[in-house]
Amino acid sequence: MLNVDISNLWDGLTLQDLLAKEKDVFAAHKLLKDGKGAGNDFLGWLNLPVFEDTDEMRRIKNAARRIRENSEVFVVVGIGGSYLGPRAAIELIQGQNHNLTGKGPQIFFAGNNLSTRAWQELCALLEDKDFSINIISKSGTTTEPAIATRALKWMLERKYGAEKAKERIFVTTDPVKGALRQMATEEGYETFVIPPDVGGRFSVLSAVGLLPMAVAGLDITELMIGAAQARRDMDIFSFENPAWLYAAARNLLYANGKKIELLCCYEPSFKYMAGWWQQLFGESEGKDGKALFPATAEFTADLHSLGQLIQQGERNLFETVVRFAPTRKKTQIEMDWKNLDGLNYLEGKTLDFVEEQAFLGTLAAHTDGGVPVVLVQADEICDRTLGELFFFFELSCGISAYMLGVNPFNQPGVEFYKRNMFHLLGKPGY
Repeated sequence: MLNVDISNLWDGLTLQDLLAKEKDVFAAHKLLKDGKGAGNDFLGWLNLPVFEDTDEMRRIKNAARRIRENSEVFVVVGIGGSYLGPRAAIELIQGQNHNLTGKGPQIFFAGNNLSTRAWQELCALLEDKDFSINIISKSGTTTEPAIATRALKWMLERKYGAEKAKERIFVTTDPVKGALRQMATEEGYETFVIPPDVGGRFSVLSAVGLLPMAVAGLDITELMIGAAQARRDMDIFSFENPAWLYAAARNLLYANGKKIELLCCYEPSFKYMAGWWQQLFGESEGKDGKALFPATAEFTADLHSLGQLIQQGERNLFETVVRFAPTRKKTQIEMDWKNLDGLNYLEGKTLDFVEEQAFLGTLAAHTDGGVPVVLVQADEICDRTLGELFFFFELSCGISAYMLGVNPFNQPGVEFYKRNMFHLLGKPGY
């Protein structure tokens, strides 16, 4: 089971300070479980983890098999939770260079920006490739994915003809309403469901994440078992629950003047997992003038850019460090008889060993420098661990937001920039 270590938390705080938060954590978790808190019509994510395949999962696996057989490239069209979750999963399990391995279709993401350069780069990558697309949106009218959908649909129809193109377009959307649902019904695309009671940033364990993951070769059954086990293990109302410890620690630090939470990991493939976490907590908690600012860093790389600030800058942040168990396959540092680089003192040591000492040295330096550190310790990177991590952060976020006194499941502020943009673009009604 995933473990949260708060032994490096104390910067002028005491265990009694944490224990004083127990009644608040209990109340927040109970609100979530009983479905009586703000936004309680968006609690469907709590029921997504399952131990056995559902009919939807079997359809997802069948669609993924067909896509893997007939497509060199699979384009996932979506923004926010509609792309961060699947990309986080694929890169953490398959690595950042998964598109270069030749194992299954290359996976590209579109509809998450308005960059002409990025679009032209994608078009060049799709040139002379057999490809399929997955459009992910509840409404189908969000500007960025809607523009990408229109263009990719036209490219598929030009390449394969209107009827054959339909076999390469997969839609993940609301079960009954919205422009994308209407388009899918009229055109005859195969569809998968975003449950109406699941918001985008909590949707990774639905078809939103599962179809791209399955196409990439992840074992979605194992992933769901990991999430289901986490759901069972974390259904306890005490500080033995790692979600309680994490939610309480971050709220305690926020109440004591910390304004920034820096999520760190020593795995480069964690980058988009950190991005998914950033949206999850930023959009769930950032309202009513409240919330920690969720920032991310990749160690050890960013120790050479942010390390000085973390060590001696303003004492307004704390770190949450995600640690995975070492890989079973080891890489050993060899001897060089000239030793011009001076590394022979590491002869026979593994890269895991060096990384562990870098972590321990950094932990000691940052805590000595007055930076509290929360450790989230997980098993080796695999599908089950990924599922566990997804559910842990989702549950922690729901509890933490209720402790903060905000609705975790709305995002009213997002609409302001959209209204301004639509007005400037001349959209009817704006």
